[in-house]
Amino acid sequence: MPLLTLTRRFVRPIALAMLLAAIPARGADRSLEYAVKATFLYKFASFVEWPQGSFAHESSPFHLCVAGPDPFAGRIQQAVSGQSVGRHPIVLRHLAKAEPQSDCHVMFVSDSAAQSAAEALAAVSGTPTLTVTDSAIGATAGIMHFVIAGGRVSFDIDTVAAARNRLVIRSKLLELARRVNAARPGNRP
Repeated sequence: MPLLTLTRRFVRPIALAMLLAAIPARGADRSLEYAVKATFLYKFASFVEWPQGSFAHESSPFHLCVAGPDPFAGRIQQAVSGQSVGRHPIVLRHLAKAEPQSDCHVMFVSDSAAQSAAEALAAVSGTPTLTVTDSAIGATAGIMHFVIAGGRVSFDIDTVAAARNRLVIRSKLLELARRVNAARPGNRP
């Protein structure tokens, strides 16, 4: 692979993620916090390997879903507009509740009256869906969980839950995480 292609494909997204993580997320500026989180959501996808058959064909859409209330207030639509994951154009979908057949590649999960975050995570457990939650909803955590650490947006990763959903998270993203919950030798995911 040519060096320029490697730079575009791996180094730039990592540099962007590091830059975004360095942006302070103040309580008074939830707008900036959710703009950073919206960008992280689609950037995470570049560092995840989905199992064979996750896409009908090479240019099938990449479905980024928000299950439950949307805390992004339109920022996620701005962040993903015109973006793609590889050859897959990103399509944003809003769901009242998560279902096993939701057909989402990345799913941001919020608590709602229709479905708790725990119920939404259980609904897509075992499907090739990268689940993302937010510490604003409490301790219920998906494969990736946004946290504010040291006044900055950060995230934790659960590789055991990723393996359960047949997803592989690349080491470059694991290195950027605040905390990684990995399977111990001898344990099964």
